[in-house]
Amino acid sequence: MSTDTGSQTAAGVPTDPAGRVDQDTLTRAQKALLALSDDVARQLAEDNGVCVRPMAMRRIDMSTGRVDVVPVPCKSTQEDKCRPCAEKARRERMVQAREGWHLEHEPFEKPATPNEHQKRLLAMRSDLHAAYTCARTDGLDYECEEIREIVAELDAEIRAAGVRGRLAPLDPAPKLVKRSTRRRQDAPDLPRRPVENRTLGEVFGGKYRPSTFLTLTLDTYGRVDKHGAALDPDTYDYRRAARDAIHFPRLLDRFWQNTRRCVGWEVQYFGTVEPQKRGAPHFHAAIRGAIPRAELRAIAAATYHQVFWPAHDEITHSGDQLPRWDDRHKGFVDPTTREPLPTFDEATDPDVLTEPTHVVTFGAQVHVKGILGGTEEAGRHVGYLTKYLTKSITQAAGLTDDAPARLRAHHRRLTAELAITPCSPRCGIWLLYGIQPKGALPSTKPGQCKSKAHRPEHLGIAGRRVLVSRKWSNKSLGDHRAERAEFVRQLLDRAGVTPSYPVDDGPFAWERTAPGDTDVPPRQVLLLHAINQRQRWRADYDAALIAAPDPTDNRSATESEAA
Repeated sequence: MSTDTGSQTAAGVPTDPAGRVDQDTLTRAQKALLALSDDVARQLAEDNGVCVRPMAMRRIDMSTGRVDVVPVPCKSTQEDKCRPCAEKARRERMVQAREGWHLEHEPFEKPATPNEHQKRLLAMRSDLHAAYTCARTDGLDYECEEIREIVAELDAEIRAAGVRGRLAPLDPAPKLVKRSTRRRQDAPDLPRRPVENRTLGEVFGGKYRPSTFLTLTLDTYGRVDKHGAALDPDTYDYRRAARDAIHFPRLLDRFWQNTRRCVGWEVQYFGTVEPQKRGAPHFHAAIRGAIPRAELRAIAAATYHQVFWPAHDEITHSGDQLPRWDDRHKGFVDPTTREPLPTFDEATDPDVLTEPTHVVTFGAQVHVKGILGGTEEAGRHVGYLTKYLTKSITQAAGLTDDAPARLRAHHRRLTAELAITPCSPRCGIWLLYGIQPKGALPSTKPGQCKSKAHRPEHLGIAGRRVLVSRKWSNKSLGDHRAERAEFVRQLLDRAGVTPSYPVDDGPFAWERTAPGDTDVPPRQVLLLHAINQRQRWRADYDAALIAAPDPTDNRSATESEAA
């Protein structure tokens, strides 16, 4: 006769026949193999799509005065910090890309006609603008300050009245530096057509309106191996690679300007900037409408961006000989001669700087592919566009824990060059080259800049990683979230499902909590509350789907609404 003596857990810890663990009988080594409560809660949160590191916010009901401390998602976009929030952000971008790619109708409407109230407010502003000009001419500083305060309040009222766009500044704009717009002799010419007021591409065969998937890369800086590391680091042009990475956003702007002028209509795009294994940024874009491959390749070959910045090839100040702030000159001076350093504007004067210090161009690799809307291929490319949005830049470039030592050394050389490459006219690194940056203050530290472009984990990609044209879908991410929330509310109403959680209509006021507040529960308690709320939301949603099935239901589009 045999008896059941129990079994073991996956970690080798013995259990009784019911699968329970008697911790009193375990050794210290066996207890160390048991799962931690925090890990169990975190894994449960990930399984339910709940933020794993919620923030505590104090919610104040303005109608009843009730105060609750509620968990709020962290909204991180990196999966190594919070996988549920990062995945939710990626799905929102997928919806945004899909909705604007293959439109059949123009997504925008004509602006509203100005009403009498808006015109009256702008007339008042014109009177104040004239009064400010006279007061400034007469040197009445006190009156100028009063007019500024009145205009600031009036501008807020104008915005509230439904007026958008830039309002004329009171003070005259600084004089712009004008340079020749003549194309470089080494750049091919492009045809220029009048730009039509449309964003849709042409229809072929009476029923097909294809769109385009485009990939742009930068030029080569030297041969690399299969991992992206330089085969010969001594000849690899790290300086040009660093400068190209910093000026890559301006190059993309030039490309879209040239594209619209060349094809003759307002080309719209949804694009993502990602690093290649070698560390250089490249660009994937979904373009609405079909553009010939040869034409896009010609536009990429003819696109360039000239950088008219002071020369920054050789460092002139380092170590103990860094420039110092001088109160008498109200700026930085040379530590040896005590002479003021030339300002950025003086060093870039057109009479002094006649040739660009750097020119950014695209590489020869330009990938163009036509895509039909509603096909499986279109869905795959939307997924490819957003594939790396949940990863950091270094992770997307393959710089993981198991990366080859050669690749790590390659990235160290690149980040070392980025650390001494100015990123903007206000960058503190200009002081290393004997140039006083714009807006320099006594707090400016020579050779230091807080921009993300100089951080090793960004590889020079300091701007946004998702670039969306203004007329892509005429919706922001907030609009997409509101649509999903409204979809769920209508589904619950149609199915007659009453939410098991209280529905608060507000209005609410939100307040940050501070460390040490006695009414703030521990993070694990916040996490458990968020999990409980998500499970109740999911139960109500599933019940509504069963009670009122809708053939048009897109579960993927509402999957992340409850977060």
